[in-house]
Amino acid sequence: MADITRRFGWRHLRSAPTAHIRHHKRGTLTHDGPGLSFWYRSLSAALSEVPVDDRELAMAFHARTADFQDVTVQATVTYRVSDPALAAARLDFSVDPDTGVWRGSPLDQIATLLTETAQQHTLDALARTPLATALVDGVTLVRERVSAGLATEPRLPATGLDVVATRVVAIRPEAEVERALRTPAREQIQQEADRATYERRAVAVERERAIAENELASQIELARREEHLVDQRGTNARREAEERAAADDVRARAEASRAVRLAKAEAEAVRETGAARADAQAAWLRVHAEVDAATLHALAATRLAENLPRIDSLTLSPDLLTGLLARLGRPGGGTPA
Repeated sequence: MADITRRFGWRHLRSAPTAHIRHHKRGTLTHDGPGLSFWYRSLSAALSEVPVDDRELAMAFHARTADFQDVTVQATVTYRVSDPALAAARLDFSVDPDTGVWRGSPLDQIATLLTETAQQHTLDALARTPLATALVDGVTLVRERVSAGLATEPRLPATGLDVVATRVVAIRPEAEVERALRTPAREQIQQEADRATYERRAVAVERERAIAENELASQIELARREEHLVDQRGTNARREAEERAAADDVRARAEASRAVRLAKAEAEAVRETGAARADAQAAWLRVHAEVDAATLHALAATRLAENLPRIDSLTLSPDLLTGLLARLGRPGGGTPA
């Protein structure tokens, strides 16, 4: 919508570059083009504003397939006004010179024209197509049919309109029919899932069996190795006992031989010691036999004195002195007979 301002009974219009303005003054076209800006008087001016930008028109309508099933078609048509002068002459694009607001609804008229044309070609295309085919290939079929129908529609160029693009977003059946159509696919998917589950379980069972067999084989191998280990330990124990017995035998023989040698040596030493003592005793006896009695008495007294304990003090009683003096007074000098 153009911007209109008031100044001292005059009006100033400023439009956007995407709006084509046509200004008639007393029946004469004075301004014509997009993005204009000019002054005018509202009592003598007739203004038209035609949008020349691309516009999107979303539409949704119902159709029936060849097997009498209702479907909903969602589409979008992109169009533009290629001839603003022709469009302004065929449709009411006039605006209020004081407010700049359209007096009519030209865009609604264009939307009705495009929607009804597209719906007509869509109904014609789907009426000869079964539901299953429409759901699979219907989008391409309807888009091509609507594009061709809008391109050959004579009212569009006569109104100054060009269709830029046509898009079909979706073709959907009723909710119950859609659920019914999804059921076989869901069942098939479920069957595939169940088969995959069974196969996975079978593979798991097979792997568990292989693992169990491997464990059993490992246990058998461990038992065999343990048996071999026990035999080897028994052999080692017997060998160790034999070696210990042989070592004990050798040790016993060595100790016995050593004891015999020690006994022989001790016996020989005893014999030699006895012989030496006998020789010494014989020599001692021979010496004493050759010595006189006085010498023997002196030696005996000496040996006695050597063996007597140490005497620190000697006490002589009167009785002892009397007897000793009596002996000394006897003839013979007190020497015992």
